[in-house]
Amino acid sequence: MRWDVPLGHEKFGKVEACVCRASDKAETARNRLYALSSLEHLRHLTFENFRTTGNPKAKNVISQPEQESLHKAMERCLDFARDLNGWILLEGTYGCGKTHLAAAIANQVVSRGKPTLFITVPDLLDSLRMSYDNPETTFEARFNDIRNAELLVMDDFGTQNATGWGQEKLFQIINYRYINKLPTVITTNLILDEIEGRIRSRLQDDEMVEHIRILTLDYRHPDETSNPGLSMLAMSDIKTMTFKNWEDRENEIGHEIVTVTTTERKGSSDYRSVKDKEIVREKVTAAHIKRLREAHDAAARYADEPNGWLVLLGPSYAGKTHLAAAIGHYRMGMGGQAVMADVSVLLDYLKQTFRPSIDVSFDRRFYEIRTTPLLILDGFKESNMGTAWAEDKLYQILNHRFYNNLPTVITSMMTEDHFAVNHPNLWNKLLDPTKCRVCAVDMPPYRRQKPRGRAKKTA
Repeated sequence: MRWDVPLGHEKFGKVEACVCRASDKAETARNRLYALSSLEHLRHLTFENFRTTGNPKAKNVISQPEQESLHKAMERCLDFARDLNGWILLEGTYGCGKTHLAAAIANQVVSRGKPTLFITVPDLLDSLRMSYDNPETTFEARFNDIRNAELLVMDDFGTQNATGWGQEKLFQIINYRYINKLPTVITTNLILDEIEGRIRSRLQDDEMVEHIRILTLDYRHPDETSNPGLSMLAMSDIKTMTFKNWEDRENEIGHEIVTVTTTERKGSSDYRSVKDKEIVREKVTAAHIKRLREAHDAAARYADEPNGWLVLLGPSYAGKTHLAAAIGHYRMGMGGQAVMADVSVLLDYLKQTFRPSIDVSFDRRFYEIRTTPLLILDGFKESNMGTAWAEDKLYQILNHRFYNNLPTVITSMMTEDHFAVNHPNLWNKLLDPTKCRVCAVDMPPYRRQKPRGRAKKTA
């Protein structure tokens, strides 16, 4: 068809397809992209059946930060599906709902008749490779279909084992769509530091890309703890520490407890620690029981609604670890995530990434710990008990969590004054009553009684 326009008009002399032919071409393009997509098997994934309350197999609702991350992700994805403006980067662990939301966007856009390609990155690269031997298309045609799709959804970015060729093609697609501001959705379980530099720089453009992190646990494995190789919550003895088997110790009032206390300090001549031991005799008083009950009640309230920080201070075997573990078990039973770690073990866990045999990066582990929905640090020590590197990393974790209002529980054998002297910057943060509750569990150590055997029968 030629346009009947005067000489000098921009369409003078140009041949264009008629409206009906253009419509046919558009329909062909839509069908071609849909055939490349995985949407035929994902038609059931919609916004209507996306659960913002987390895994339906969990016993109860997930924590507030997890719910907020799901609500924010769904609302932003709904807005994006309606407006198709900018990019969405959905990040989270396996099974957290990234693919569901990405497919919901694609299904809604397809229902409006817009050419959409939803494809995993490994499949995308395979599709390009196979086009070299495909008699029905060419590599150039397939490549142009992908990079010019009205909406491109790239699922599981980072799972591909890309060659230099594959990495270059991914960059060319992303760069083309970035320059031309074409709507794009990317899902990944990587952190930005693990993504190739040229692609990462484009994904860090806050004006173009909205980065949404989903915090929830794997929907397919709701009973797993996060960072299972680290968390104490999986240990056999720690598993028994719940609110149900908590003992209030009221029957011990007036009993004298004899124990040996150990104070750890750095030696003057080298970096080895010195342990000073002392025998202490102390009776259990009503005041002890009152403070223990207050700590228990504070932990129970925190477990119900883990907002802010909870700090439990007191001597060894006073019940701090039991209460901290009970919080973690309760939150996991409610469908949430929790990591409970001894501080020294946590630092060793991070250091392990420097070994050649470890295939996970330090940045990845540090990021997961720093942002985990509930972090329980057991055995927080004096400031001079670790290396400068260890203390620096620990403060980075705690500062990030404090300023981002991430629920955190700390237990320590230090008294309030001792804590303030050793960690003045952190202690000043803990004095903020709107963010933190400090409980002194200054009980004499709990001593489990050996069960009595049966009396022997006499003749």
